Parts: sequence; structure tokens; C-alpha cells
Amino acid sequence: MPFAGSTFYRTDRQRRRRTLGAVLALVAAPLTPLATTVDGLSAQAALTFGAAQLTFTVDQPGAFMNGQTLRFQNPPRIIAGRTMLPLRETAGLLDQPLTGAAGHAQLGRLSVDLVRGRALLGGVPQPDGAATSGNVTYVSARLLADALNGNLSADDAGRTFTLTVLRDGGNPLAPQARFSTDKTVYAPGERIVYTEYPYDPDGADITARRWTGRQDVFFQPGTYTISLNVVNSRGLQSETFSRTVQVEGTPVDTPLTYALKYAQPGDTFNDAQILTYPSATPTYLQKSSYPLLFSDSPEVPTQSGILYQDSVAGRARLLGYHMNGLGRPARLIVMARNTDTRPVEVRTERLGETAPTRVESLLGQVTLMEYFASERGALLSLAPGEAAAVYASPTLNPGSGVNVMQDLNASGRVELTFLMLELSLPATQQVVQQLPYLPGDGRHVRGTFPDAVRSLRVNLGSLPTRIVIGDDQVDPAVTGTDALTRQPVRLLGNYGVLYNLEVNGAAGTAVALSPRGGLYRGAMNIQDGPLQQVIKLPRVGNALQPNQPVLLWRAQADQLKIDFVPASGSNLPISLVFYKTRPLSGEGGITKTYQP
Repeated sequence: MPFAGSTFYRTDRQRRRRTLGAVLALVAAPLTPLATTVDGLSAQAALTFGAAQLTFTVDQPGAFMNGQTLRFQNPPRIIAGRTMLPLRETAGLLDQPLTGAAGHAQLGRLSVDLVRGRALLGGVPQPDGAATSGNVTYVSARLLADALNGNLSADDAGRTFTLTVLRDGGNPLAPQARFSTDKTVYAPGERIVYTEYPYDPDGADITARRWTGRQDVFFQPGTYTISLNVVNSRGLQSETFSRTVQVEGTPVDTPLTYALKYAQPGDTFNDAQILTYPSATPTYLQKSSYPLLFSDSPEVPTQSGILYQDSVAGRARLLGYHMNGLGRPARLIVMARNTDTRPVEVRTERLGETAPTRVESLLGQVTLMEYFASERGALLSLAPGEAAAVYASPTLNPGSGVNVMQDLNASGRVELTFLMLELSLPATQQVVQQLPYLPGDGRHVRGTFPDAVRSLRVNLGSLPTRIVIGDDQVDPAVTGTDALTRQPVRLLGNYGVLYNLEVNGAAGTAVALSPRGGLYRGAMNIQDGPLQQVIKLPRVGNALQPNQPVLLWRAQADQLKIDFVPASGSNLPISLVFYKTRPLSGEGGITKTYQP
């Protein structure tokens, strides 16, 4: 969960500003970006809802806007005996729309030829009303006041002036952006609570929100501005609404302790020390299991044929992971044929699939999300010798892929056949009998593995600690047999194996997933007392670096159960990292800070 600072100004009242850059894009002549500052910070939004009052001194960059200090990038000047102000900067400070095209700018009743430096007020030429110096266009301060129906006054010396104008009324049909923070001064690492309340004058829906500078927390002292634009269902955009917060004092949290308190499941955070944490050794439990039929070779078949085949009785898990390399539309199909002498029922207990897709990293994650969310499904009744498809993918265009994980329960012995079948061929037993067995590609694995479930128990002690999964050392690969070649095989990464992890002493801990082999994108099922939830890991994007773990859960019960299946298309190993989230101090039952 990234945290980043921005540049801001401070105010105690609601502030608003027009997005000057957007309207200035209409002005054809090249102009330097607005860089005026208030208290050394951005001043575009330093306006109240009443009059804008700018006090400036000729040849001095320092000035005041409604009592707040600012600095001009291009100070006011005397040109041809007239007091002149930089057009762009002044328009931005006064919250006035500067529009135009083809080298002209319009500000109120003032029209300026940006190329020739000429000005017209209400269509009447104004001699010496504008001048160009380098890339900066200056206009007469008196002319600006007249163009905006404002007032210009000077001190006795005639060098310090005050320009007062009414703020622009804006578009009456535009939506209004509004939000508040729970307070205005925060400690470093203290959470900010936002309340949004934008509205539309005519009751239209607010369809989009665009934030600038919004962070849930700031870790460095300073003054920060947060801004919001909204868009309504008619496509109209609001003016920018801004508030500021001050960050100062004793830190409440570090980035790590903050993440352990407030990050949402699936959020990524930073922990530079993660690889130094000791590893916990899990106990492997001897519990009933069932076979895993794994079809991943040839991963990209180039012709219709049989990818893998074996027979089972009772429960079994199927995992198929293939891309269509036929050059024409095809489908991945799993056929079940009753090889028993009596009728057999085959029921799907769980099913997750991703198809079709060309994004490899999506395959495993979506499949797992569907798998964990699925319930008991279709029932097929097969007479002796009869065959039917227990799974058929959507149509796969050339280069598109499928990932399917399916738990079956057969009341008798059935032969299960994975096949890639072009659309012109029917999925019948007669066609299957004529299809060739497709040889392996020498890189990917297919086979039957006796243990589709691996049960582990961990008793937590000193924290933080890690549990390593899928490294083939602490957690060895499952072994099995390729039923087509009768050769022994090892399934590195244990893809398709369901890890049933029981964690004791989990209350008051946070657990995160740390990728160890590269990109990881998966899901886990959590049972925490009466709570059960499937967590998408990560919530957005991919987990890539070991020192950027993804928060999985904050445990409440003493016993936490985690169901984890290594995701197809992702890399192993991974570590599950457990942190202690114990309160250090608090008042009234409110925890102030946490220690990992």
C-alpha cells in the first residue's frame, strides 16, 4: 500500500480552485507553467468563497492573497509607466477562468492578443494595456480590475496595490466536489478519516471521483493538500475542491506498523526485514487424501488429441492448464467413462475455471476465486461403458488459454480423459477412441499424484516468523506417476495441491503472503472462528517482491485455518509471514500503536 507525499497549502476554511491547466490548454501560445506559491506552496486554491484580494508590490515577488503569503514567479512590473501583472499567474490566483484559442486569451471582459501583446476591453483597444516579456504576457492592473468588475487601490507611495475581485461564479450545471477530514492536524503515521459529500445541483448521479494528493496517512512532517474533482452522469466536471492537513509531532506509526493495523486484506505493504525472520517448522498431519490428476503437458497442443488419461474411484481433483495452439478454435474437454460393471454417479463437488484468456497470470487467480466460492454442482449418471463430459471449456480462440480445477466424487471406477478438441469434432467416445495421445513437451508435467491435500499444523511462538511453501526443501514437491508413460514425476511448486494449514496461537496476529519466486497472483480461503472469507491476493495487480508482502488476515480466534492452493501461472515458493499486533499503549481501550 503505497504512501507518498505531495505539495500543499494550508487553510482553516473550505477552499476551491478552478483547474487552470485545463482551460489554459485552449490557449495556443506557449506559456510557462503556473508556479506561484503561498507559504512556499501551491497557491491556486488559496481562495475563500467571497472576494479574492491580492496585495502586491511592484518589482517584489512577495505578495498576499486573502492574508496568506505568496511568491510570484514573475513579479509585478512597471512597463511603459503602467503597473502590470503577469496574466496567467494572476488569473489563477484570482480563481478566474482564462480561456482562448489561436493565440488569444479571454479573462472577463478583457481580450489579449498573446502574440502581439495587445489588449481590448469590451472590444475597445487599450493602448499599452498588455505587453510581452519573453514568454510572459503582462496586463495592466487597472485594466484587470475593470475587466473583472473589481477594485484597485494603492498606498501613499504608489508602489503597493490591492486588487479585489469577486470570485468566478462557475458553471451552474456543474457538480460540486465536497469532502472533509476528521481533523486538520495529525501526527506522523496517524490515520486520516475522509468523509465525502459531493452533490449535483440538479440531482444527477456523481459517476466519477478524481483525487489528488489523497493518502490515508503521511509519515513525514509537513503541510499537505488533498483535492477532489467529481464528474456527473452528464459528463460535467466540478471545480477542484481542496483541504489541507498539517502533520507534526511524535510519530504514531511506522509504515509497517500502520499497515498491520489498517491495511485491507489483499493490500501490499513494505517490510525490508522480511527475509531475516526465522522460519517456523510445520508438522505434517496424516489425514485422508485423494489423488490429483494434473494435465499440463503438452501445455500448448498443436492438434486435437488426448492430453492425459487415468482412472479413479471415489474423490479426485483434476487440474488442467492449457493454451490452444491448434491455429483454429477448440475446447478443453474432460470425459468420464464408466469402466465399472454397474451404473456410476459422478458428482462435481467444486469447480473453478478461467477461460478464455490470453493473460497467463489471470488463469490461476480467477480459477481459485471460483473454486473456493463454488458449491456442489452437476451430477452425471453413467451406465456401464457410457461416457460424458464432466467439464467443457468455453471456446478457445488460437492463443487463448484455460485453467480448470475440479473436485469430483465417483461412486465407482471411471476413466478420466483430458483432451483438446477442435470445434468441428463432436465430444463422443467414438471420437475419443480415434484421437492420438499427445506426447509431452519435455518441460511441463502431467501425472497422477496420490496426495491432493497436504495438512499442516503450526504452533506459533516468537514472532515475526515465516512458513515457507513450495520450495522443494522445507516443503518437498509431491511425487506421482504419468499414467500414459508409466514414468515417475515430481510436481515442483505443488500446483493443484490444497494446503490445509492449521495455525494455533494465532489470536492477535497478522499474516501476510510474501512472494519468493517472482510474480504471484492467487487466492486463499480463511476460517477464523465463525468467520470465513476468500481473499484475493493481491487485491489489485501482482505480488512481485519478497519485501512487499500482501496482507492476508488479522486473526481473532486462537486457531486460524488457511486453505491455500498454489496458483497456476504464478511462481513458487511463497512465505506466509506472521506478525504480532500487540498494543503498546492506549487510552480508553483505543490502541495507539502496534509493534510487529
